[in-house]
Amino acid sequence: MESMNHTAISEFLLRGLTEDPALQPLIFSHFLSMYLVTILGNLLIILAVSNDSHLHTPMYFFLCSLSFNDICLSTSIIPKMVVNIHVQDQSISYSGCLTQSGLVIVFGYLENCLLAVMAYDRYVAICHPLRYTAIMNPCHCAILLMVSLSISIVVGLLHSVMVLRLSFCRALEISHFFCELTQFIKLTCSDTLFVNILVYISSCMFGGVSITGIIFSYVHIVSSVLRMPSSEGKHKAFSTCGSHLSVVSLFYGTGFGVYISSSVTESPRKTVVASVMYTVVPQMLNPFIYSLRNRDMKEALRNFLGRIAFLARFFLLFDLSYSDRHMVSQSASLQSQRSSKGKR
Repeated sequence: MESMNHTAISEFLLRGLTEDPALQPLIFSHFLSMYLVTILGNLLIILAVSNDSHLHTPMYFFLCSLSFNDICLSTSIIPKMVVNIHVQDQSISYSGCLTQSGLVIVFGYLENCLLAVMAYDRYVAICHPLRYTAIMNPCHCAILLMVSLSISIVVGLLHSVMVLRLSFCRALEISHFFCELTQFIKLTCSDTLFVNILVYISSCMFGGVSITGIIFSYVHIVSSVLRMPSSEGKHKAFSTCGSHLSVVSLFYGTGFGVYISSSVTESPRKTVVASVMYTVVPQMLNPFIYSLRNRDMKEALRNFLGRIAFLARFFLLFDLSYSDRHMVSQSASLQSQRSSKGKR
């Protein structure tokens, strides 16, 4: 099989979810709608938390970080897909594919780290409430976020450097709707043993550490809650963890589901369709989970949207009053002109 060096590669072809032309407009509208809902929902979470001083706590600081990461992860995947469908061109440049693959890895690993950090925050709040403000101080929160981001960037760069060393075959069609790393590696004519080992080790190491941290945190949380004497305290403690547990279940549940389906089925098309569940759906549903299950979040969103509605009504009334004044002044000017003509 003929191969060529990566410097000679100009572009790849993304085969997408389906090659049926009749389904392309439906896929375009669905993904565009999902992307807009994702952006709007996560942006509302960030703005609502920023505008409510009562929510300036570590829990909501990490929630804003998660929302911003979800926006970045969706933006790394969906816009290129909908643009390709719109212009009916499935090509993506080599540098663009490598960049997209690296960004998906960075934001995907950052999502893992943020979920683990949020579990640690709940662990400290419930198991060590008297020391919570001392442990989760602003400096400590910033360090946790920067460490999570640094780990994600290092993993993304490491994978990208490994891919840069590969040579690719002539058939440069990726059976996916974005440049997923595993699909990217399948196109190479080089020996991929070392790269595959690196991918599996990093996935097990960093993904395993995140999952282990979450399990460890919630084992201690459940143990502490069960020892609480009052049922009201138990309900309050579990309610503060409900939204995070739902997001964790959605993210890891869909991820494991895609991994299992790809191992069981031999159809790459079914695997691609299933991968939508962990690359697009969790980022869209996270804002709804937090806004519907969290009373403080619902109150903050209600107050923020109320302010927006008030400002919209104010500017609308101001615009109408300005238009009325302008019409009155024009009418007065016409009357004065007519009276001056009459005198003449």
